[in-house]
Amino acid sequence: MQAPDDFNPQTGVPEVLEPGLRRILAPNPSPMTYRGTNTYLIGTHDLAVIDPGPKDARHLQAILDAVAPDQSISHILVSHSHLDHSPLARDLSDATGAPIYAFGGPVAGRSAVMAQLAEAGLAGGGEGIDQGFAPDVCLADGDILRGSDWELEAIHTPGHLGNHLAFGWGDICFTADHVMGWASSLVSPPDGDLTDFMASCRRLAARSWRVFYPGHGAAIDDPAGRLDWLIAHRLMREAAILDILRKKAATAATLARTIYTETPAALLPAAERNVFAHLVDLTSQSRIQPVGQLSVDAQFQLNPDARESP
Repeated sequence: MQAPDDFNPQTGVPEVLEPGLRRILAPNPSPMTYRGTNTYLIGTHDLAVIDPGPKDARHLQAILDAVAPDQSISHILVSHSHLDHSPLARDLSDATGAPIYAFGGPVAGRSAVMAQLAEAGLAGGGEGIDQGFAPDVCLADGDILRGSDWELEAIHTPGHLGNHLAFGWGDICFTADHVMGWASSLVSPPDGDLTDFMASCRRLAARSWRVFYPGHGAAIDDPAGRLDWLIAHRLMREAAILDILRKKAATAATLARTIYTETPAALLPAAERNVFAHLVDLTSQSRIQPVGQLSVDAQFQLNPDARESP
């Protein structure tokens, strides 16, 4: 796997990654998107586009310019409806006539507990939702899309967002924001659900992949190793939270300040959401419980009836 600093492609310029696969980097670098959003073009005649990216006229033109005279875009696939992945899909569809495929709209796939938190007023804390996103065709887990020389499988991988899809292409998986090499995936309730995230990691880990192509950053050439790291990283955070709660009840904010001691103050709200994602997950396992109603501001304590995991 490339070191993060080695990944710095030129925006708007198609790169051949493998036969029948090109990547175009969108011009939207940020602390949340790294160098920018990776848009993938698959095929040699009728093309599938994965994640057109943010609404940006320059990136739209770069995608259209990458289509040769003997090619056409036949499918537009959107992994999830964050603002750095889906907004350009409709403009690309209007320009090419290709339909947009995705799991569903912004709240599709949201778990019951996250729906309850959203209904109670919890919002924000993530990468920004494309609230108007609506695919032309909703994909179910396991659906297959076909072109003249490619076949893609939709794999529902909720966790980063409820409507998140990965796409399998033989022994290649386009993992979008679920698995990246430069950073761990953001899981921020009510959009992100850590229980779903861990289940999706284990589901991907049950299959044999040669390479992951993520939504941001370089290709991951050790998919199994990266998934092992992601799962272990989350379990380490879980252990740190439980260790503190064994001593006294605490809020997500208190836990974040205690655990993320080297994190700049400006990033502590994101750390707090990450901790809250763990607290919701541990509550769903009945290992801890909120003092009162489940909310981001609640104090949490160990569940006295729960048995400690070995």
